[in-house]
Amino acid sequence: MSLVPTAVLLDWAGTTVDYGSCGPAEVFRAIFKARGVEITTAEAREPMGRAKRDHIATVAAMPRVAAAWREQHGSDCSAADVDQMYAEFLPLQKQVLSDRSDVIPGVASAVAELRKLGVKIGSSTGYTRELMDVVAPIAAAQGYVADCICTADEVAAGRPEPLLNQLAASRLGIPLSPQVVVVDDTLVGIEAGLRSGCTTVGVSRSGNLLGLSLAETEAMPEDELQPRLATITATLLENGANHVIESVADLPELLRQL
Repeated sequence: MSLVPTAVLLDWAGTTVDYGSCGPAEVFRAIFKARGVEITTAEAREPMGRAKRDHIATVAAMPRVAAAWREQHGSDCSAADVDQMYAEFLPLQKQVLSDRSDVIPGVASAVAELRKLGVKIGSSTGYTRELMDVVAPIAAAQGYVADCICTADEVAAGRPEPLLNQLAASRLGIPLSPQVVVVDDTLVGIEAGLRSGCTTVGVSRSGNLLGLSLAETEAMPEDELQPRLATITATLLENGANHVIESVADLPELLRQL
């Protein structure tokens, strides 16, 4: 079936900025470490794409993390504990974002190409509006501006709920349909796209599932990198992605093929 897209809805960290989605992972580890609980990078990354308070609560509820918390504090991690960590997360993340918001190579030119085809460019994120007030100007200075930015604190529930996509479509003045392409590097983002009735495209190389910076990715031998990318592609497809690309830079070519 041919696809004539009316809009693409792009995620931010790991999809259009912050190659490897490294910024949030650093901060999640730091706020747990400050409470005497070490979490792994994999644990920090697993809920990526969710609203950030939900993300913290999900990590805290992981069996290994919950046990470590009880050992350290003598009780379970409470909602108040999560609220306190979230309050600390925001200013820490804001500091990190100043150095972790570079546009992923090829994104600005891909978006410009899509606009020439009449495609609208929406976006959504698990970040709050306050955090995006840091990210968006950095991205704009590097050539990437979305037609709308929808943030986690503007909806009643973040991903995997479809509300962010619904809000983006409303702001773009279009209905959600398979002609709208949701592009995300996280599994919850793909699920949200499916629940919105959209065509979903997963991002393998620049995103959270590989979780490496651009320099780390380029330094990895191809015989190590390619099997990892193949596994990530399979994971995205198994979780509902209709298509998988390595980077948003590849999106115009994918849409031409479709």
